[in-house]
Amino acid sequence: MRRTTSVLLSLSALLAASALTVPTAVAAPRADGPAAVPAGWEAVDASALARITGDKDARRAPLAAGETAAAAAEPELLAVQSVRNNRFVATEKNYAEPNTGVQRARSTEFGGSWESYAFEWDEATETYALRSLANNRYVAVEKNYTGSAQNVLRARSTSVGGWERFVLYYNESLDRWALQSTLNGLFVAMENGYTGSLQYALRARSTEVTGSWEEFVLYDIGA
Repeated sequence: MRRTTSVLLSLSALLAASALTVPTAVAAPRADGPAAVPAGWEAVDASALARITGDKDARRAPLAAGETAAAAAEPELLAVQSVRNNRFVATEKNYAEPNTGVQRARSTEFGGSWESYAFEWDEATETYALRSLANNRYVAVEKNYTGSAQNVLRARSTSVGGWERFVLYYNESLDRWALQSTLNGLFVAMENGYTGSLQYALRARSTEVTGSWEEFVLYDIGA
């Protein structure tokens, strides 16, 4: 049985080497201005990410009983785990519109394509597009949604533009990751305090990385 591999490696060394009903929000405070590069964090390009996912000394994380990791020839196939609630992000492809494909950190174990993403690097913009393997759609920020669902992440796009681009950051001392939307300049947070169908939803709504709300662990789902 194949195992998922936690993405752990010194970033400095790498760089040197290369609608359902909207729930009531009770999440951490947010603001709507653009976010600056957070102190202690570094943007990660495709070369660094490939080296990180290929680290032979990385930690191991168990799969669900009877499950195997997705076969992957490329190292950018990853699973994303929220630090806030220790759950894996999944694509809710069976949700009805307007929340079809919404991203929720709700899986206690990595089970397969629902929790799998291809991080596709674009050299021109120096950003990533996240393609869900559950429905083969790109993750977009729903900037035009209103209320507590504004800026929610959904895997719903068949092509990539500003709505679907993200900057990936790594904090070496914390060994954690963060995602920043280029659409609104805000960091992705996991809404641990939401209830109902959008509980644990991911939203690009934080002006800075304040803690576990915006922090994630990445797992290589290759061999």
